[in-house]
Amino acid sequence: MEELSQNASYTADSITVLEGLSAVRIRPAMYIGSTDTHGLHHLVYEVVDNSVDEAMAGYSDRIVVNLHIDNSVTISDNGRGIPVDMHHKENKPAVEVVMTKLHAGGKFDNDTYKVSGGLHGVGVSVVNALSEYLEVTVRRNGKKYHQRYERGVPVTALKVIGDSDSTGTTVRFKPDEEIFDTNQFSFEILSKRFEELAYLNNGLQIDFHDEISQNKATFAFEGGLRQFVADLNQGEMGIHEIIAYSGESGKIQVDFAIQYNAGYKENVLTFANNIRTKEGGSHLAGFKNALTRALNAYIQNSDLPKKLKEKLDGADAREGLSAVVSVKLPMPQFEGQTKTKLGNSEVNGLVSTLVYDKLIEFFESNPKDSKLIVEKVVDAARAREAARKAKDLVRRKGALSDNALPGKLADCQSKNPSESELFIVEGDSAGGSAKQGRNPNYQAILPLRGKILNVEKTRFDKMLGNKEIKALITAMGAGVGEGDIDLARLRYHKIIIMTDADVDGAHIRTLLLTFFFRQYAELIEKGYLYIAQPPLFRVALKNNESYITDEDALDVHLISRVSLELNVLGKNGRSWGGEELIAFIDQLRLIKKRCQECATLNIHPAVFYDFLQNDRPKDKSMMEYVLEGGFTAYLAGLGYNVHLEREEDSVEQRDYLTIENSDGHFVKLGVEFFNSRLYRQPAEIVESIINQAQGMEFVLRRKEIELGKVELFSIFELVMEEARKGLAIQRYKGLGEMNPEQLWETTMNPENRTLLQVSIEDASEADEIFSRLMGDKVEPRRDFIERNALSLNELDI
Repeated sequence: MEELSQNASYTADSITVLEGLSAVRIRPAMYIGSTDTHGLHHLVYEVVDNSVDEAMAGYSDRIVVNLHIDNSVTISDNGRGIPVDMHHKENKPAVEVVMTKLHAGGKFDNDTYKVSGGLHGVGVSVVNALSEYLEVTVRRNGKKYHQRYERGVPVTALKVIGDSDSTGTTVRFKPDEEIFDTNQFSFEILSKRFEELAYLNNGLQIDFHDEISQNKATFAFEGGLRQFVADLNQGEMGIHEIIAYSGESGKIQVDFAIQYNAGYKENVLTFANNIRTKEGGSHLAGFKNALTRALNAYIQNSDLPKKLKEKLDGADAREGLSAVVSVKLPMPQFEGQTKTKLGNSEVNGLVSTLVYDKLIEFFESNPKDSKLIVEKVVDAARAREAARKAKDLVRRKGALSDNALPGKLADCQSKNPSESELFIVEGDSAGGSAKQGRNPNYQAILPLRGKILNVEKTRFDKMLGNKEIKALITAMGAGVGEGDIDLARLRYHKIIIMTDADVDGAHIRTLLLTFFFRQYAELIEKGYLYIAQPPLFRVALKNNESYITDEDALDVHLISRVSLELNVLGKNGRSWGGEELIAFIDQLRLIKKRCQECATLNIHPAVFYDFLQNDRPKDKSMMEYVLEGGFTAYLAGLGYNVHLEREEDSVEQRDYLTIENSDGHFVKLGVEFFNSRLYRQPAEIVESIINQAQGMEFVLRRKEIELGKVELFSIFELVMEEARKGLAIQRYKGLGEMNPEQLWETTMNPENRTLLQVSIEDASEADEIFSRLMGDKVEPRRDFIERNALSLNELDI
């Protein structure tokens, strides 16, 4: 990558304007791909990529990202700061041009940024257009400048708000709930992106804090790609030192690092201008070609033992390989379904030449390591041949043909795949009930004994030797292995995983999903794989019984049962019964859920409920009430020790409430909490109920009998207690607890059952999840468990 000279000017004249911003809010998906969680996170990437561009140009080394409680995000860097002088063509400050004009920025001026990121290149203006509000603070020229926008429109002029002895840009924005299907950011998704950026940009530090989950992380890797590969191989035994090189041709820079380990999984990650190219592209093709050519050339031309003189194919050369390939180029062309495939044809030959030359140089200079690598890949070639012979042997013996179906399979009478169903069940007990309860005309049953092999950790030839997997492959009849699967021969177009509702059942289901994802991805893509939804509860009253799928459905069933008998009466006589009572209790359930979520913020339930029943004047917003001190006085009147404080640093200014109750329970909250979904949603419900009932006190009545006075936040538990009276509620752990008639009626009868169809929304993301949670490496699983353990409501052990 060409270095940008330190005296290169970065002023308003560096900002090139291509077009306006008019259509972004009308068709947001055209600019950010979608309005689901992918598009939501893309907003953060666009802003962070601008800060990374400053780091790539040599002007920044630290980025700070904060996810706030109200789902707003602050991204700050210590770069030069967006120019604030007047743009000569637009007659506006340059920062306002950048924020309000599509395709306006320094990236289109080749003297300002030689290389830049950004997936679609639409820039921060699109983030601004799709945000409820965006505030930009620029530290530059010894001053601190600030401007606020709402849905892309400036609502304040750019103004100086203070002095600054540092430089940089801070952007805070809140995604517009009118635009996005979801407004919940994922710490996991963003962490993955920030980690990659830190690896790819040596010397860059990214500090990340999620105020909702209280997760914190710092990403900084001085080792660059070498460190990246070392961490990819964490938990595996590398068989040689890491090979890492950088090279440049014209304006294109190529960096790569590789290491073989003792495992057999291929893990090759590719990037273009810091963007993860999940679908590969020309740089990946060049790398694969160079690796195979270099290994074959070295094997044939070196004085290795004759037994190692094998001809390799591409898969052999990559078994057990961890590699990262990164290219940086001025004008990347992204293509593919998700716009993450590099299309620049010139990159293929350039990467191939550089990687080939560097690998040959390494092989010839390091004969000991080279021999270990050759032994590894030749062993892979022989294992591939052994797997082919094993598959041929199995086929010749008829074990994979229709004539030799597994003995444990209770097949169906129909030979029409489009109407035939295969239920994969757990154990002989459930298998017995399923066989007796099924419709034999079109439903087949295959019981599996114990937990099947984890194919994520097993070579293909070993997998074929597993009896349970062999029985499953044979029953399906579509063949197995690359180049041998033919879904036209598939004997069932509904393959249904039906396991118990306990932890063992979940584990077996996961092992089966791993098997299908790794060996039969096309079967999933065609919509042939399903998961049965057996009931979790049986609710009985005398001779009447109902089957309930989950906890939420049980609540709904119980409330519906008593809705005609119970009434809740407000202080003014307002009554809730029947359908109104169902809706009323559903609102209280939502309040309870938000209260549980607030526990992660250290907000005690009693404190949360006091928040909701405040005495805010109707003519003030909650934020006005908090910032003007009214809320502080209200809490003090309830006996809390409470303070409103303002904290300011080089990044931004924040207002906080610190609250302590008589039990010594302490919480410090950013006041934006009161603009968050966690607070606003239940607060609006409580305000509506209080207005209707003229108070917080209620009477619970069953028919004409008064059951007692009750406060609003206790109603839910009392109603559920009444609803459970006289009922026998059984929680199922296993399918074997149901008799054949019950299993048919609840889980197998097409007229009553619920099936979940398995799909692959993002193949590369699914690949990463299976590798992380089902692979050989312990550390990624441990990290996942540690991050998610506290969010569990129930633990089945």
